Amino acid sequence: QLQASGGGLVQPGGSLRLSCAASANIFRFSRMGWYRQAPGKQRELVATITSGGSTNYADSVEGRFTISRDNAKNTVYLQMNSLKPEDTAVYYCNLYSVILSQAYWGQGTLVTVSS
Repeated sequence: QLQASGGGLVQPGGSLRLSCAASANIFRFSRMGWYRQAPGKQRELVATITSGGSTNYADSVEGRFTISRDNAKNTVYLQMNSLKPEDTAVYYCNLYSVILSQAYWGQGTLVTVSS
């Protein structure tokens, strides 16, 4: 029900935008989020956005990443600027349905920051 895209290889200091499209019937009242998992590390929160537009960021990405959502397109975005090698990870889209009290995960998209 979640389809993430936009990952790739980028040089340090560069930018990428990730997108995640969700099913219309569960997107509207759901909290959306991005998580990431680097090799050998646990999955960690990157950013979340509520249905009302309130956002939350991990300290490590605050000021560099921006999460947003387009309810008309049932899509959440993660704009990543000033990328660092330590941002290299598989990024996962997450949807938490308040109505269903259930979470869903996308398949992940790889972001590699390297010169």
